[in-house]
Amino acid sequence: MAVARRKFLQSRQVGSLLFLLCISTGSAATIRYSVAEEMESGSFVANVAKDLGLEVGKLAARGARLVSEGSKVHFRLHRKTGDLFVKEKLDRESLCGKADPCVLHFEIVLVEPLQSFRAEVRVFDINDNAPIFLNKQPLLKIPESTPLGSRFPLQSAQDLDVGLNGLQNYTLSPNAYFHLHTRFRSQGPKYAELVLDKPLDREEQPEVNLTITAVDGGSPPKSGIAHIRVEVLDVNDHVPQFSRLVYRVQVPENSANGSLVATVSATDLDEGSNKEITYSLAQNPETILQTFQIDSQTGEVRLRGPLDFEAIETYDIDIQATDGGGLSAHSKVLVEVVDVNDNPPEVTVSSVSSPLPEDSPLQTVVALFSIRDRDIQVGGKIICFLREDLPFAVKPTFRNSYSLVTDRGLDREEVSGYNVTVVAMDTGPPSLFTETVIEVLISDINDNPPVFQEDSYILTVRENNSPAIFIGKVHAEDLDLGENAQVTYTLLPPKSGDLAVFAYISINSDNGKLYALRTIDYEAIQDFQFVVKATDGGFLSLSSQVTVRVVVLDDNDNRPMILYPLQNGTSPCNDLVPRSADVGYLVTKVVAVDGDSGRNSWLSYHLLKATDPGLFSVQQQNGEIRTLRQISERDPMIQKLIVLVQDHGQPVLSTTASLNILLVDGFSEPYLQFRNPSKNPTRVNPSTKYLVISLAVLSFLFLLSVTVIFVLHIYQKVKYREKFTVQEHFYDDCNFPNNLVQGGASGSLSQPCPYEMCSATGTSNSEFRFLKRFMPNFPFPHGTGEAKTEAGSSLPPDSERNRSQGSEDHGRVSDNCM
Repeated sequence: MAVARRKFLQSRQVGSLLFLLCISTGSAATIRYSVAEEMESGSFVANVAKDLGLEVGKLAARGARLVSEGSKVHFRLHRKTGDLFVKEKLDRESLCGKADPCVLHFEIVLVEPLQSFRAEVRVFDINDNAPIFLNKQPLLKIPESTPLGSRFPLQSAQDLDVGLNGLQNYTLSPNAYFHLHTRFRSQGPKYAELVLDKPLDREEQPEVNLTITAVDGGSPPKSGIAHIRVEVLDVNDHVPQFSRLVYRVQVPENSANGSLVATVSATDLDEGSNKEITYSLAQNPETILQTFQIDSQTGEVRLRGPLDFEAIETYDIDIQATDGGGLSAHSKVLVEVVDVNDNPPEVTVSSVSSPLPEDSPLQTVVALFSIRDRDIQVGGKIICFLREDLPFAVKPTFRNSYSLVTDRGLDREEVSGYNVTVVAMDTGPPSLFTETVIEVLISDINDNPPVFQEDSYILTVRENNSPAIFIGKVHAEDLDLGENAQVTYTLLPPKSGDLAVFAYISINSDNGKLYALRTIDYEAIQDFQFVVKATDGGFLSLSSQVTVRVVVLDDNDNRPMILYPLQNGTSPCNDLVPRSADVGYLVTKVVAVDGDSGRNSWLSYHLLKATDPGLFSVQQQNGEIRTLRQISERDPMIQKLIVLVQDHGQPVLSTTASLNILLVDGFSEPYLQFRNPSKNPTRVNPSTKYLVISLAVLSFLFLLSVTVIFVLHIYQKVKYREKFTVQEHFYDDCNFPNNLVQGGASGSLSQPCPYEMCSATGTSNSEFRFLKRFMPNFPFPHGTGEAKTEAGSSLPPDSERNRSQGSEDHGRVSDNCM
């Protein structure tokens, strides 16, 4: 029998599936379906893709999903086929209770692009619940004097099904005393009343047993029974009478428990215990008994539980008044629940598109949400807005549904994310609102180029550096994130296009550190510059450039170079000084240069060694050699000087210059005698024989010194050429002609260059000068004559006058460098 019944129920379920509704005609934006309750999990409901007009497979490609208004999703969507299935067995009674129709709402959300469709499924009731009586053995006490036609309300049977499947009728077992009359309530199930047809006689039958059956309208119908025991009481002449048959009251739904709902009153004309009346809520549904209570003595009906207008709008309460003799009367209290605005709007976020690219155009949909207010009658219009001024706006889509869209441009570098507070407010009174926070993260795009910390960089490196030495760093910041902020560095040649810079410098592409590739010589290159390019790692990479100038710092790695007198390994240069020279007479000038720069090229001159240290002095600043005292006859004819020239670098480097000074009475004969004394024997007189002997010895020593100096000079020249290959153009071919030149008084030259020197007489400053082809703008003084230096030559007619004026003009005549 049970198997046959189960098969019959399954056939009813399959038949109800044929009653599906695809698309409602009431709202084009809502798709409506229907299913029967108790369908097994996995039962087919409908093909959503077909109803939405989408191709098969589009739902999966667009990330379709179901979003329920409640916390539980009752259906499952197959995104490949578009079929909608029942996720688990549906019980209409647990889902909707007595509400009819029972409708489940949900949304079909497509993520890419963001779009939603409202849908609802109506769950039809099947007859899966039989009517039941809460009190299966009710007791009725009826006096035997009860007049015919008296009515006795019975407890209502409860049937969880609705409609035709709910409670339909009552039947009473055959008896001689009562028949059954069915009545309807404004709210709640039908109830039955016993109607007395035959007078009761306690002495004849003190108790009557009846059976009442409640039957529903299902196919097949289901039923429930209760056994009624009627106890016949002794005579009680008067029945209690209520002041009103129906009490109508209105109670706000926010009333507190214990609030007074109504006060009923009944009277009895009997005396004694038969007059004492007690009140009770007899024969009422369980919902009423859980919500209301009555004072048995005063008849005050008070709230026992909370009221909810959205669940039940009216209550029909049966009040029974019973006297001491067992007689009772019945009245009704109709309670109308008054709706108040006690439910704030409910916000349900169905989808959020996060993170959002910062270059999203205006009106881009960020989130979809819906708002529902349970207070339909008093809530009024719902207002939706954002709590703060953010680059977003709320845009209504259809009834009670909204979308959050971009309203202004986004910049992740300014704000990386937003907590958007959506406020849903009704108009009350009182006005209630709900705040919902939607988190929107902003994703990065490559819209910021790298920016160097400085407009340009100046770095320094000391010459003679070690290869691969770190000399500095450039750094660029990128405000983007991830790969968009990963900066790489590359070298670019200067605008001039000179690629030689790549032989000197390299850069670490990851951190911007710069290294010298080779040893740098300050004398070859003092500075150079190049361009560093910083490029980020974005898809469309951005870049910026900065100019870097590298300044080479000088080291003291060059010794001073003697330009005059020439130190070429031959005999030292001879300078003639008349014995009549005054104190401070300018004898000659040592000229030297240094290949370094700055303090490393500042030169100072010192007299290191001399035949007579008290006779000559060397100016420290310019190298001028002057007499310190008058020359006497006792002073040797040949004076040897060694001048030390040193720079001011660290460490100090120096070199020496050797020269001979001849003390003569005149400028011709003694000089010629010194050059070739064997040819002029008549020039030697007894008064100068000791001088001649000394001169011969000095000549021998002079020749020996010249030979040694020449060897040392050749050795130093080879050593210098190996060390200063960059300066070969300066030091080579520095052969001086046999002419003395007039020079400046500075004592040193800033840059190396070749010179030619000559001798002159009658000059006012008696200094060296450089050949005019090297310094064309130098002002040359005009002498009054020349002194012939070759053997056998004669002086010009004015030589005597020049000779006599030599001490006044401080002129200087030097022989050619040997």
